[in-house]
Amino acid sequence: MAETQARDLITALDEASLSKFHLRAVLVSGMGFFTDAYDLFVIGIASTLIKQEWHLGTSNLAVLNSMTLAGAFLGAFVFGRIADISGRKRVYWMVAAIMVVGAIGSALAPSYWVLIGFRLVLGLGIGGDYPVSAVLMSEYANRKDRGKLVGMVFSTQALGLIVGPLVALALLGSGAGTDGSWRIMLALGAIPAAAVLYLRTRMPESPRYQAQVQGQAERAASSLANFSQGAVHGGTKNVLRHSMGLRAFLTNRRYLLLLAGTAGTWFIFDYAYYGNTISTPQILKLVSPHASTTTAIALQLAIFAVAAVPGYLLAIARMDRIGHRRLQWIGFTAMAVCFAVIGLVPAASTAVVPFMLVYGISYFFAEFGPNTTTFVLSAELYPVSMRATGHGISAGVAKLGAFIGVFLFPFLEDTLKLRGTLMLTAALSVIGVGLTLILPEPAGRSLDDASGDDEVVVAAELLLASADVKRADTEA
Repeated sequence: MAETQARDLITALDEASLSKFHLRAVLVSGMGFFTDAYDLFVIGIASTLIKQEWHLGTSNLAVLNSMTLAGAFLGAFVFGRIADISGRKRVYWMVAAIMVVGAIGSALAPSYWVLIGFRLVLGLGIGGDYPVSAVLMSEYANRKDRGKLVGMVFSTQALGLIVGPLVALALLGSGAGTDGSWRIMLALGAIPAAAVLYLRTRMPESPRYQAQVQGQAERAASSLANFSQGAVHGGTKNVLRHSMGLRAFLTNRRYLLLLAGTAGTWFIFDYAYYGNTISTPQILKLVSPHASTTTAIALQLAIFAVAAVPGYLLAIARMDRIGHRRLQWIGFTAMAVCFAVIGLVPAASTAVVPFMLVYGISYFFAEFGPNTTTFVLSAELYPVSMRATGHGISAGVAKLGAFIGVFLFPFLEDTLKLRGTLMLTAALSVIGVGLTLILPEPAGRSLDDASGDDEVVVAAELLLASADVKRADTEA
């Protein structure tokens, strides 16, 4: 009976209509993710100014551009696991506080190595925000709109991509100076993180986590009803907890295959995306060597505004209809074609207009594809007791790919040149298509069905029934 009541709660969550609570959850998670994107990508612009002021060499610049990603690699693993053990809500506000400290410390850094240290701290908070923001939103969401809602959280990355160049153009145009400009750029990342900190302490714990892992279905129903204006009502009782340990998860053949798909595709995508995006000012300098820093930033902003933003919006609107997995392999395919064109056609890498056109198309399909879907799929395909862990592993591996892409880009450009570097990215995009095909399609399915939690619940019920039979036999 208790398990049936818990199932009723989960069914109610899956079939609930969109409410103000869902939109509030998108806003609170999205504000944090905007901060993640701003902090990760603004360093590509700030580092061009820091390089001039501190006279950094290629190695120092590579470390500076990639250090936050190294921190994100660790943060995603660590905080993803903590979110499954201690709860999502605790990690939710904790990572925002870490981002505030990292951003302020970076802006005030008196030397290169102090800056590196605070960028690492910032990365820990950003990495932790990935799994908890994605998982909380997926667990709040209903079945029909889950991809849209989680995608809306991720799409705030577009604002981070745009605001960074806008801030840089405004500062450089105002005559703030090199030192003042990059410090203000980095400091501004603390503002949205600080704003969201209080809001995150006011959000409820994931009702699915409370009911299925903590065994507190009554509290889950009650708290969600308060925040969703009665979308889900109380009346259920505490139930049998079911969970999976880390060792069992990492030795389970099914979940290892899923990790190969979610972590593998995200690794490949982030290698290409972060390597190219953070290095875009340098790429544009290669295409147009005589362009000023301001011109390069303006061209970068144009790519983001004209190509990336429509990709995000269309992904949100169509993802649940097209299918999350299907949209991912479509995006990877288009990226492979675009990068191959730049690599194989000389004019596409030596003239600004052809380059901007093809590079912009690649950005559109990156957003209308794997940049959004890797985030969403990793929050759907793992059981509730390991959902943040699975997403954290996938996000951590992805940030390792991003770290490698950003760190290696200056060296690859020296050896393979721009065309060879992008041909390598095209080849990896083809591998991304193959890895996507091993994943199931979760769009339109209940979260428990897509993640296999239904199987875990059935197994728990069978064990409980077996124990009851044995107890009855003993008493008889």
